Amino acid sequence: MPAHEYDTLHALAGRRGRAAPSDLAADLTMAPASITARVDALLRRGFVRRIPSTVDRRRVDVELTEAGQAAWRGALEVQGAEEHRLLGVLTATERRHLSDLLRRVLLVAEQPPGAPKTD
Repeated sequence: MPAHEYDTLHALAGRRGRAAPSDLAADLTMAPASITARVDALLRRGFVRRIPSTVDRRRVDVELTEAGQAAWRGALEVQGAEEHRLLGVLTATERRHLSDLLRRVLLVAEQPPGAPKTD
């Protein structure tokens, strides 16, 4: 499964399997037109369906199908196995240390440019 399809299914699964395309676009920091193209491709593969919104009758939501959930779970298992293969060479202490270092980097990456540094 291509990474962009996995990312879209993962974002949708993170919203309990149902979301407005605009919410998916925000989650993936993409233009709404790009999400429409992704949803169309996933629709053709049977991974999602469009359904009327329960909140706004003018809106259409995207929902994971059983095939979409299975594809997402399968890709998640493959990703997990690869992470285990790569990180399995580290001891538990090394993995904790790596996790701490990556957390520090992520905290800086999530701050706007020019923000004061935090330790």
